[in-house]
Amino acid sequence: MAKKRGVPGRNLRINDQIQRDLSELIQREVKDPRIGLVTLQSVEVTPDYAHAKVFYTTLTGDPKATGEALNEAAGYLRNLLFKRLHIHTVPTLHFHFDQSIERAIEMARLIDTANATRAKDEADEGVADEGTHGDKESDGKSVD
Repeated sequence: MAKKRGVPGRNLRINDQIQRDLSELIQREVKDPRIGLVTLQSVEVTPDYAHAKVFYTTLTGDPKATGEALNEAAGYLRNLLFKRLHIHTVPTLHFHFDQSIERAIEMARLIDTANATRAKDEADEGVADEGTHGDKESDGKSVD
């Protein structure tokens, strides 16, 4: 049996469209107070369009409570998406907190700390080297 070929980039376009629509729907339609300022980072839809992982970050509030509220509203959001999207199967939504930004901030902090420590060590070595060379005169002859 021949392999069915899809439209190139269709999955990426659907991911982007779901992300844009969900961002708007969460802001306008979901009234749960546990959901504060939410940013959708990315959407990953399975090849059969049955499931979608939605990665989000929060600016305010508890990420765990926000995730619970978003997952409770997932069915409602899927119904609203069904009315907007023109695809045969609208995926079931699964919300996951995206920790990549927090990890990036932590890595940047560790790099800054390592660079500061390295610069301090190099500066300390430079001071120590100057102290050992200061006992001799520049022409190499000793003074009596």
